[in-house]
Amino acid sequence: MPCLNGLIGLSLIALMLTAAAPSAAEPPDVELRHVDGKAELLVNGEPMRIKGAGGDASKKLLAEAGGNAFRTWGVGDDTQARLDEAQELGLKVVLGIWLEHERHGFDYNDARRVAEQYERVRESVLRFKDHPALLAWALGNEMEGFGAGDNAAVWSHLQACAAMVKQIDPHHPIMTVIAEVGGERIRSLHRLCPDIDIVGINSYAGVTSIPQRYREAGGVKPYIVTEFGPPGTWEVGRNSFGAVQEPTSTQKAETYAQAYQTLADDPLCLGSFAFTWGFKQEATATWFGMFLFDGSKTAAVDAMTEAWLGAGPANRCPTIEPLTVSAEVVEPGAAVQVGLEAADPEDDALTVEWRLYAEADSYFTGGDHQAAPPRFPDAITASSLSGAVLKMPRQPGKYRVYAFVRDGQGGAAMANHPLMVKGDGEAPKGVASSLPFVIYGDQPADPNYTPSGYMGDHDFVKMDEASRQNPHAGETCLEVSFEKSSGWGGVVWQHPANDWGDQPGGFDLTGAKQLRFYARGARGGEKVNFGFGTLGADAQHPDSSGYTAA
Repeated sequence: MPCLNGLIGLSLIALMLTAAAPSAAEPPDVELRHVDGKAELLVNGEPMRIKGAGGDASKKLLAEAGGNAFRTWGVGDDTQARLDEAQELGLKVVLGIWLEHERHGFDYNDARRVAEQYERVRESVLRFKDHPALLAWALGNEMEGFGAGDNAAVWSHLQACAAMVKQIDPHHPIMTVIAEVGGERIRSLHRLCPDIDIVGINSYAGVTSIPQRYREAGGVKPYIVTEFGPPGTWEVGRNSFGAVQEPTSTQKAETYAQAYQTLADDPLCLGSFAFTWGFKQEATATWFGMFLFDGSKTAAVDAMTEAWLGAGPANRCPTIEPLTVSAEVVEPGAAVQVGLEAADPEDDALTVEWRLYAEADSYFTGGDHQAAPPRFPDAITASSLSGAVLKMPRQPGKYRVYAFVRDGQGGAAMANHPLMVKGDGEAPKGVASSLPFVIYGDQPADPNYTPSGYMGDHDFVKMDEASRQNPHAGETCLEVSFEKSSGWGGVVWQHPANDWGDQPGGFDLTGAKQLRFYARGARGGEKVNFGFGTLGADAQHPDSSGYTAA
């Protein structure tokens, strides 16, 4: 079974990026007021409580649902367009500036790299500080890591950046975003970062206790819950074969509603951002997404609409009960019967789509991109609105069956259930159902390979995976730049993500005779190496073939 990894080595590539002219509208006067334990944001003198979301789904729908803001995680080539769209829709933006993570190899004791990051923060603030949609800055997202969060070098650098931002732009408050409130995070922020005005907190299963736990940890600064949603995979139990049970979309909606109401009653809380306003493969295809891969909204969107507007949408999403299965653990190739119960509040005609995937190789990604696991369309032998019959693959391993119910009005419901095929052997490999097999094209809902293997001066490799700069075919293409005058940087597209040969992966491309791709330089003279197959015979799971050419 040939397995394919794509290697792109980049050397001396320089694309000139120029900032777009700022909007002509006047930037708002944003003030943070904190008096007698009560905190509030004032925009042009008017109080504003954040009713927001984070993610890439429709911002028009966000505004129609009663949202008034969204957050970003970093500054990129699309930031100007995002801010302009927000202004057109009457939304505000908490603009994130990414601070690197130690778990990705960044060293906060490396003076050169810290200085370069400081300069990137400065350039971002200068570029966007006068945009009328800007509400606040968010310096970093969980860059303190998932342990105790007690590295003083991280907090010292954060304070230096915050002080610089405040000097350049005294008109917008400054926030940083942390992973929950445990360890030394809150004490470190209050003691070492006086120029951080607002604490952003990402919290899931523990979100309803944040008001109490934040104060117990020593928190007195105003805060915003910057991510909330269903319990994380790290916060739920495992079944007999180690799989997590995901709540249905109906169950998740109740979690969103409860979390929002709890936070609304806390005088220190300035508002919240639901997560994810979009689709994201993380642990499963649906765990955190408030939308499905095709853009259909789920009940979590309805729940936030009712919370923000005080009334739900005219047409609500279908409801769904947890799936039932005839057996969770079966022999290779065995049949499994799956039961489904779904209904629609307006009695709209429902349809159902069934899918079987291999289980993801990891449930906890820390928010990093995760490639979609292999899908097995031939496993669905019978399906209806009352259930399905599966013929399980012969490869031993964990799988997950999904039911996607749609109402024809843009609403959907989802439930899934983990399954296990007995036996020893490798986890299932992906199977290309037909050739040609598209490795990289217009971004699909289920990308096969992940650009996770960064090498060399990787901090200077920048990618726009949906660039519209003269694509060879389709609507988008991949645009890559190497933003350094010397050295080199490389990227390996991997399956699964971050696999250097210690995990089974790749796709069965039996019958494929050639690999075809198109590339062009922006200016001419770029030096680029392209190849496939990076895992040698010394790897536990080597590639079956490899080739590199300039």
